[in-house]
Amino acid sequence: QVDLVESGGGSVQSGGSLTLSCAASGYATSSGCMAWFRQVPGKERYWVARIAKYSTTGYADSVKGRFTISKDNAKNILYLQMNRLTPEDTAMYYCAARPPESGCLGSFSYWGRGTQVTVSS
Repeated sequence: QVDLVESGGGSVQSGGSLTLSCAASGYATSSGCMAWFRQVPGKERYWVARIAKYSTTGYADSVKGRFTISKDNAKNILYLQMNRLTPEDTAMYYCAARPPESGCLGSFSYWGRGTQVTVSS
């Protein structure tokens, strides 16, 4: 059974930084594509960043240059380093993973329960 558990969210002032973590069990971070999504109440969940099996990364335009996705395959943890945060980054952040060896195209099968990030101006 796959379990993804996010942590590291919190409240920060505009311009600040946070690092989110996603601890994976039942899933090897070395085996497939993982990503971070975010969602605000009443709106759709949006993709933020992804990292492929061999660590190729991709970012949404809104976070490019400010956020960095990475993973530690030895610890089985996915990270999202977030710098120069703005109030528009306020959202629930979710970790997600695709089935092993299936690439980054298509929907994500496994989801965490989320961690809240709140950025005040």
